[in-house]
Amino acid sequence: MSAAGPKSEAGPATEGGPLARVDAVGPAVSAPEVPPAALATITVVVGFAGLIASLGVLGVVAEGVRTQEVFALDTWATPFLHGIASPGLDATMNTLTAVGTVPVIGPILAVVVAWLTWKRRYGGVLFVGVASGGSLLLQGVMKLWFERPRPKLPWAQALPDYSFPSGHTMNAIIFYVALALIVWSVFGRKIGVAALIGAIVLALAVGVSRIYLGYHYLTDVVGGLLAGIAWLLVVGAAFNARPRWWHWGGGSSPKDRPAS
Repeated sequence: MSAAGPKSEAGPATEGGPLARVDAVGPAVSAPEVPPAALATITVVVGFAGLIASLGVLGVVAEGVRTQEVFALDTWATPFLHGIASPGLDATMNTLTAVGTVPVIGPILAVVVAWLTWKRRYGGVLFVGVASGGSLLLQGVMKLWFERPRPKLPWAQALPDYSFPSGHTMNAIIFYVALALIVWSVFGRKIGVAALIGAIVLALAVGVSRIYLGYHYLTDVVGGLLAGIAWLLVVGAAFNARPRWWHWGGGSSPKDRPAS
């Protein structure tokens, strides 16, 4: 028997995910402890390095938006996507854009929260709740700050609010990637990596749909992606540096549980 338990018990109960170690719901399987201080330090450093990189690029885009600069990619992307429009592609893009809306994300979030609560994974509930709630708050503040008008296109529906950043894209990258990270932490790396790749592809598809439908410029979508990634890095770093009494797997510490 290895320090992580027998092979039959390896997997979701003994693997660590991007959101730190997963604790078993039932009797704990003994495993080597990772020094909390070292783990927290590494996570925060790596997370904030990524955050700074994301914010650096976001800052360049945001400054151009603030000064009403016309980006070459904005003038290219929208006409290009409109040039390949078709009834079938219209239906696909409308379906994809709906994936980033609150009416779609809300019920999924409710089911996820109910399942995590049933499994006593309260850290997961808090993580997805903070990540998703922060998305709505951040995009609302950013839209009011930059006040970028939406594209005025004869073939696109006029919307009353501001354009930067793309809220649908930001919702998608934050919610679906957060969901994938929880899947990784609960079910292990193999399933988690597949879920993470799927979440990223889905978020990018939502962003493309917003440009295709004429609701946003390319830089609005880039801004939404970067702001969403930055927020996830902040929340993820905070949860990796969380106090030791927060556990993904339930209410008690592994040290307090009976040995199997």
